[in-house]
Amino acid sequence: MTKVAWAKIALALTVAPLIASTAHAQIDAALSVYGSFGQSVSGNNTQQNPANQAGGLVELRRIKNPLVGYEATYAYNRNNQRFTNISSVCPVNDSSCSISAAAISANAHEVTGDWIISLRGPTLRPFALAGGGVLLNMPTAGTVTTTTCGTVNPLCSQSTTAASTSTSTKGVFVYGAGIDWTLLPHLGLRFQYRGNVYKAADLTSSFSSTNAFARNSQPMIGVFFRL
Repeated sequence: MTKVAWAKIALALTVAPLIASTAHAQIDAALSVYGSFGQSVSGNNTQQNPANQAGGLVELRRIKNPLVGYEATYAYNRNNQRFTNISSVCPVNDSSCSISAAAISANAHEVTGDWIISLRGPTLRPFALAGGGVLLNMPTAGTVTTTTCGTVNPLCSQSTTAASTSTSTKGVFVYGAGIDWTLLPHLGLRFQYRGNVYKAADLTSSFSSTNAFARNSQPMIGVFFRL
């Protein structure tokens, strides 16, 4: 057998697995709904409490083999926050005191790229993922309520003003796991849990930034469409 023939055989043996891998790659688009459960954080005399919200996630995923898979995602949810002063306790024997709290309404937009490992079965495909991206928090409204108490009149008075707000952009680390359940050749359900780790959003100048890392948990269910 000539060297050219051997070269052709070697080339075929090298290219064939790559072609097979591409041919059997799973490509799908998915839409999920989730609950967003944020973690309260504190720092620099500020307590920050996010409200629990509902949201939606869009995924475009490609899995080439059990160790090589990746996806691009976009997620949206409301991200209302409450800020208070940690030391906001009126002293008993002082002349007066003032306590402030801010309520900020905001929208959260998250874009990530994730690496995926998975195991393929007849109808079930468990997977795990890790990645990163950008978390954009955009305030829509906000108020600051100040409560003032004095010693002459024991009754306290309140005043509410508009809060000074600003958009916050933070890097985010994403991790998670889940399972795909194939119902039809091109249709199935996706159950997953995703966690986010990021610096807490700075949404108002009325309070000092906590400068703390926060965690957000997102259990979700969705539908995927295999292309």
